[in-house]
Amino acid sequence: MPDAHSTDLPQPRPAVAALPAYVPGARGAADAPPPVKLSSNESPHGPLPSVVGVLEDAATGIHRYPDMGATGLTERIAREVGRDASEVVVGGGSVAVLAHILQAYTGPGDEVMFAWRSFEAYPILARIAGAEPVMVPLTAEARHDLPAMIAGITDRTRVVMLCSPNNPTGPILTQSEVDSFMAAVPSRVLVVLDEAYLEYVRDPEVADGPASLDRYPNLLLLRTFSKAYGLAGLRVGYAVGPAALLAPVRACVTPFSVSGPAQAAAIASLDARDELLERAAGIVAERDRVLAALRAEGWSVPESQGNFVWLGVGEATADLVAHLAAEQPAILVRPFMGEGVRVTIGTAEENDALLARLATWDGPR
Repeated sequence: MPDAHSTDLPQPRPAVAALPAYVPGARGAADAPPPVKLSSNESPHGPLPSVVGVLEDAATGIHRYPDMGATGLTERIAREVGRDASEVVVGGGSVAVLAHILQAYTGPGDEVMFAWRSFEAYPILARIAGAEPVMVPLTAEARHDLPAMIAGITDRTRVVMLCSPNNPTGPILTQSEVDSFMAAVPSRVLVVLDEAYLEYVRDPEVADGPASLDRYPNLLLLRTFSKAYGLAGLRVGYAVGPAALLAPVRACVTPFSVSGPAQAAAIASLDARDELLERAAGIVAERDRVLAALRAEGWSVPESQGNFVWLGVGEATADLVAHLAAEQPAILVRPFMGEGVRVTIGTAEENDALLARLATWDGPR
């Protein structure tokens, strides 16, 4: 019998075999005290009681397939963003929706461009679709280098990803930056503006996604219920844009990929949006407090508009991660080896623990 590595057995596509692994946020050891988990950009708050009630009711129907088109949720999102339902596509998290976008618009020989470092899934999803990822380094201020991105567009470029606020570094893209960028991008190139952390943004200069859709027919918005809405474990995301652009994306969506409970919880969360945005405002206040405290201690930190901060310690990344986890409770963060550490904003108590541990760090700041 041939072994598992025998060439006589079915072989994956070379692009898939060479994929880097997606690295999730650390969760801590099962036999250790509960850690301070600041590694996954989750909400530190549990679901709202009203959402829990809806989930309990929806659970009685899990023996039935969900609405394949997520019709009620799609219509509810469309009302929320002021668009027609044909201009919204829902999927199993914004990662899945982005995968469907790339499946619809890219393939072998095509290029997908994005800033780097940015969301870790971008190069993985591009390669799964058969396309070649093109990574354009961030500026020294950890921002998108939009002129370099424009200069890097070729005849093979099919999709350009913009992430605002940028995960993991935090800066936004302003409306004037997006306007200049879109004016320079060929109309045949699809631009996807990833707004996963939109609800935490307080900078008035940030690009207005829905308003930009009215100006640029080659633009899509990508959003999620996993962050401010606190539904990370239910996997619901969506894209907004011109119906003609989204029709091929909808055709790629995995049937029944958003469960009935997830659809119901997302609708209930939109109905409770004001209450959830109050929670987001609390995270913003904590983010600003943490940023101020870090800078007062000599840290060089980009101006984050997400629910996280970036510590660009470069080659000291592994040492900083070990320092934060060395004492109990362990403080878990998201390392990007050789570049820096992303720290999610947690509760006030968790953030205080983080600041106290960072105060004892004698490495680069």
